[in-house]
Amino acid sequence: MTGDTAADDKLTVALLFGQPGVGKGTQGVVLGTIPGVVHLATGDMFRGLDRESALGQEFLKYSSQGLLVPDDLTCRLWQQYVQGLIDTNAYRPQMDLLLLDGIPRSVPQAEMLAQHIDVLAIVHLVCSDEEQLVQRIKLRAQKQGRLDDADERVIRRRLDVYERETRPLLDCYDASVVHEVDADGLPMQVTQRVLNTIIPAVEHRLSNPLN
Repeated sequence: MTGDTAADDKLTVALLFGQPGVGKGTQGVVLGTIPGVVHLATGDMFRGLDRESALGQEFLKYSSQGLLVPDDLTCRLWQQYVQGLIDTNAYRPQMDLLLLDGIPRSVPQAEMLAQHIDVLAIVHLVCSDEEQLVQRIKLRAQKQGRLDDADERVIRRRLDVYERETRPLLDCYDASVVHEVDADGLPMQVTQRVLNTIIPAVEHRLSNPLN
């Protein structure tokens, strides 16, 4: 996970993209329970950070002031976290699909990670009804007691930020690996659509553990 990575050594990866409230987090957790899929969300990465380490101290310097963590630091944290998963056998690169959720989140991050990952599929969860998304987020915020997130102005701003800053990331990748998946319906229906997208894209790259 350090330095340049040969093409054959790149990690087999799928990315989860989607607007706030589209159910990306729910799908990530569900997919992460499937044998052979390792779900890595940005929040997990930061929570798993050793705050006493050099990288941990550098991270705290920004987070304690409410500042955005620079892209290069985020990518270094990602490398450290993934290496930890490999070292503990929680992630077996030759057999498991690494499902990234929340990273990369900017064009520079995508460029930095490109030397380490081979993105075989991007699942872009979409909901055409923005009002439905707003109501989902408000309901979720109320259930979780995050009343600040229930402010409709804040919600619409987050949707705007996604369109301006995150959605353009899709243009960094070949259109052939980007798949729009309908996020409407029962969670299990959405999961089925996601799997129907991911499996054909990655099955030729992963080893069968029974072979």
